Amino acid sequence: MATRREPPDLAALLRKRKAEEELASKPRFIPKKERERLAAEKKAKEEEELKRKEEEKKNGTAPTSSGLSNGDSSSRHRSQNSIPTGPKAMRNADDRGGRQPQPDGRDGRNGDERGARGAKRGAPNDEDKRVKMETHDQAELRARYMGPVVNQSTFSAKKKRRRTAANKFNFDWDPDDDTSRPFDPIYADRLEPMFKLGGYEETDELVQRKADAIRRGDPETGEERARLLLEQHERAKQQAARKSLGVHWSQKSLDDMKERDWRIFKENYGIATKGGAIPNPMRSWHESNLPRRLLEIVHDVGYDEPSPIQRAAIPIALQARDLIGVAVTGSGKTAAFLLPLLVYISELPPLTEINKNDGPYALILAPTRELVQQIESEARKFATPLGFTVVSIVGGHSLEEQAFALRNGAEIIVATPGRLVDCLERRLLVFSQCCYIIMDEADRMIDQGFEEPLTKILDALPVTNEKPDTEEAENPQLMKKYLGGKDRYRQTMMYTATMPPLVEKIAKKYLRRPAIVTIGNAGEAVDTVEQRVEFISGEDKRKKRLQEILNSNQFKPPIIVFVNIKRNCEMVAKDIKSWGFPTTTLHGSKTQEQREASLAALRNGQTSILVATDLAGRGIDVPDVSLVVNFNMPSSIEAYTHRIGRTGRAGKSGVAITFLGNEDTDVMYDLKQIISKSSISKVPEELRRHEAAQSKPTRGPKKVEESGGFAGKGGWQ
Repeated sequence: MATRREPPDLAALLRKRKAEEELASKPRFIPKKERERLAAEKKAKEEEELKRKEEEKKNGTAPTSSGLSNGDSSSRHRSQNSIPTGPKAMRNADDRGGRQPQPDGRDGRNGDERGARGAKRGAPNDEDKRVKMETHDQAELRARYMGPVVNQSTFSAKKKRRRTAANKFNFDWDPDDDTSRPFDPIYADRLEPMFKLGGYEETDELVQRKADAIRRGDPETGEERARLLLEQHERAKQQAARKSLGVHWSQKSLDDMKERDWRIFKENYGIATKGGAIPNPMRSWHESNLPRRLLEIVHDVGYDEPSPIQRAAIPIALQARDLIGVAVTGSGKTAAFLLPLLVYISELPPLTEINKNDGPYALILAPTRELVQQIESEARKFATPLGFTVVSIVGGHSLEEQAFALRNGAEIIVATPGRLVDCLERRLLVFSQCCYIIMDEADRMIDQGFEEPLTKILDALPVTNEKPDTEEAENPQLMKKYLGGKDRYRQTMMYTATMPPLVEKIAKKYLRRPAIVTIGNAGEAVDTVEQRVEFISGEDKRKKRLQEILNSNQFKPPIIVFVNIKRNCEMVAKDIKSWGFPTTTLHGSKTQEQREASLAALRNGQTSILVATDLAGRGIDVPDVSLVVNFNMPSSIEAYTHRIGRTGRAGKSGVAITFLGNEDTDVMYDLKQIISKSSISKVPEELRRHEAAQSKPTRGPKKVEESGGFAGKGGWQ
């Protein structure tokens, strides 16, 4: 049975026809190799045609004959009517073997030449068009099969580097920017400096030859002329050396020092001064203008080089200027005010039976008994060889003993404010001829509540020799003169580690146009102390850690351990003794004899560890302390600074270890700041990330420390 034939589907035919039309309308894709082959064949044909035309021109062959001879048989019998005409025929005249006449009557030779040249010029344009067309075709094909390009990145690493470099400031020093002569390559090959003499530059060798020639040519006066020439040349060399900037200040004489040299000198030693008519610092003891006898004593005591505070303060004090010295603890402040004081006293009349009961010539005030006795011991090293008497007045000794020490008078008195007020009120002492006042550790005296007795003492001084509060107070000639033939203007100096408002108030009231000397940054620890912080909470854990530190044998005695309250002193000391270490204590509940015995035992090596409160935090000088342990963190950063200042003194290095707990959040911010400013210390991560160390807390009024303070008449620490 025959199969029934199905009629064609019209929709299928339409779809097929539409697909064929779309396929025919699409551009035919030619592979790249095929396109390159076709382009090469076309270029070869053009070159062959041009070469043939050039040969015809050289041979002088007529185009017609050439065309007939080279053409096929059908071209010979081609009739004239079959010759095509029009622009296309004019372009292809050479293919027909003849030239068409031009409208101006010329033959087509020049036109052919112009056409050839035009073809040569047009070849690159055709190539560019072909490349553009191929690029366009590729773009269309890519868009057809892969879709449009979206989210295309415009990132350029080169542009990013250019933008970053344009906005970034370069802090590095470029050696090409150095214009100083010692580093200039122009002067690298100079063998000998040249000095200008008589309008031209001469070397030492040339000047010597000229001097020899003068001696030979002039037997009579040649020797004198040669000598004058050499002296003139030497003076020129010295003048050139003074003007040179490449010589360090240490290699220059005092007369050759310029303002730039003094500025570098101050930067090297961290000296900053403020005030009018301030003299330059002294570079060495021999340039200090101190008397020769006093310089010999300084050498005998063992002071080889002056400290920064001594370099800056001594020249100012020798000009009878009032002075405020701000320096870190352990910087040599004691000698800085003692030496000018001795110079001042040596210019006054000696004490006799007539004036010995009129009081001392100089008064030194300090906050604690230990510091007073330390200043007394240091002062006697310099004063005793000069024949001066130094007496200390402190609590813990009977007033009768101190009155007996003053029976023959004393040029210098060192005292604590509380006991000195007792002596004044009992008429054991007067200040009729006192004209030199020094307040050491002034901020500490204010902290301990000595503001009232300090004011009483300063008000008890004579007023007839007060300095005027004018520019005359900055004139050393006027301030050094005698008043009435015997007295001199009062000179007041204040040494402190910080400048709280109450200290500034006293300074404004009693000092006249003072010069302010600051060494380093006020309130910061010295760079010779490595500060370490450990977070340990609880007394037992801290004692265990302290035992590990002491048993490590990393630190040689003496060692100082600080606590905050007096009863903890004895407890911690008892535990340290049980570990086998000889230990002593120092706090406000001990008598004066016990305090002196504790410090003496630590200094002479009888005990290796001292457990103390803040009583030992200021001014106490124990040589070669290798370690300070803050068993309890103090309540103020100032007390912390003075505690760790017991080590790292006199240029030596030391270590300070502090135990921190959650109760110390009020000082964590300041502690982080002071450790971060140290070049040899590192802030621990736990302290850096602690919440309390991120911002400065708001504090209330300060409390008087438990270790001691002024508590009315007769009080002492």
